[in-house]
Amino acid sequence: MPAKLSDPAGAPDLPASHGEPEDGTEPEDGTAVVRVLSYNIRSLRDDRAALARVIRACAPDVLCVQEAPRFFRWRKAAAWLARATGLVYATGGATTTGPMILTSLRAHVVRTEEILLPRTPGLHRRGLAIAELRFDAGPEAPAARLGVISCHLSLSADERYAQAGMVLDRLAALDVPHGVVAGDLNDLPEGRSFRRLAGALSDGRAARPWGGELTYSAVEPRRRIDAVFATEGVEVLGCGVPLGLRGVHEADLRAASDHLPVLAALRLRRG
Repeated sequence: MPAKLSDPAGAPDLPASHGEPEDGTEPEDGTAVVRVLSYNIRSLRDDRAALARVIRACAPDVLCVQEAPRFFRWRKAAAWLARATGLVYATGGATTTGPMILTSLRAHVVRTEEILLPRTPGLHRRGLAIAELRFDAGPEAPAARLGVISCHLSLSADERYAQAGMVLDRLAALDVPHGVVAGDLNDLPEGRSFRRLAGALSDGRAARPWGGELTYSAVEPRRRIDAVFATEGVEVLGCGVPLGLRGVHEADLRAASDHLPVLAALRLRRG
């Protein structure tokens, strides 16, 4: 019998994107709360209905996918995922060898980039799905701008370390007030590549732990190899595997993919 998923940090009361869950309004302090979900979906090879239920329950404003379908009729599969989760396709997929970004209607997509990273012979080529997003508060209020990168780093330690540096370079090149990197790092927090990202950015889970910690495998989680990072100035309100979140069921988490998702609530300053 598989081990029961644990929830070491408890509290399923992660803030909603429009303010406190009970009022549904935007914060009045000049900030925006944005929910970012990172999820390796294993090319939709598992229980699609369970996957859609998990994503809808997490209610992300930004969904950073890894291992999106990338072969025959991949655009049709991406359209299904968007439709089933109530989100909108922004960028990535086969064009970035797996990373993809979807958003809620709350996010305005300013621009996107699809980057293929240098390929090491004999290894799977990696890419980055990149989007600049704007979250408006109204016609007279300044918007919150957020740069997002969805990534899936190499299984090779040396290539992975180089790719982590490329991710940081691309994030800096976006030249936006706030930035987020979300993905499957194929590395542990003590690993060189994970530490390279965490040295320049805030590791959401370490900054404000919420929910569960370990992300792989979904059936018997033993490692934290998936993460959400944020730039200086982004306040992490909570970050972790959405165990115990209303509408997220353990059976669905096991069935949806071989990875568990990471959900982060982030507070951004507008303007």
